Amino acid sequence: MTKALLFDLGNVLIAFDYTRGYQAIAPYTPVPAADLPARIGGAGVVIPLERGELTGREFYHRMSDALQIDLPFDRFCELWSAIFLPDPILPDSLLADLHRRYRMVLISNTNAIHFEMIRRTYPLISHFDALVLSHEVKALKPDERMYREAVRQAGCTPSECFYTDDVQAFVDGGRRFGLDAVQFTGPADLDGHLRQRGLIA
Repeated sequence: MTKALLFDLGNVLIAFDYTRGYQAIAPYTPVPAADLPARIGGAGVVIPLERGELTGREFYHRMSDALQIDLPFDRFCELWSAIFLPDPILPDSLLADLHRRYRMVLISNTNAIHFEMIRRTYPLISHFDALVLSHEVKALKPDERMYREAVRQAGCTPSECFYTDDVQAFVDGGRRFGLDAVQFTGPADLDGHLRQRGLIA
């Protein structure tokens, strides 16, 4: 019997598009727009930020050097978080209904800069009883530590957890840990998985 629901964040609850971030940053850097993805990736600081090995301010200083930008920290954070689209993917009514009947756990590869903005901007976060965030766990999915912490926060066994994520490799990691895991491909498909399990009427 399912007792807890585990949801990924990016492209499950909230859509994101890296192109939006590149476009936001482009006016403030001499780096050509076409070179931004490689320059950002080559700085070698994005993964350490998501693993909590760098603070937001440490990341800001190193990325400012890499992109040759001179912006206040708060403005940099706004631009860095521009990847997220304003409208959630899943309706608030669905999350609220599920939260009334199940323990809800968010499990996300994210970072302190992005999640601070998300916490302020998207009310849907209030539907989750626990937040399992990579920069706090110091691990990234599909590292088993993320699933272990999510199950601990769920307060039940792995087999009693339903988990959805848009990345198949992370779904596979969840299945190896014993979760009832499915890939998220859209609201309609998720609706079918929930109905199939009797989690919604």
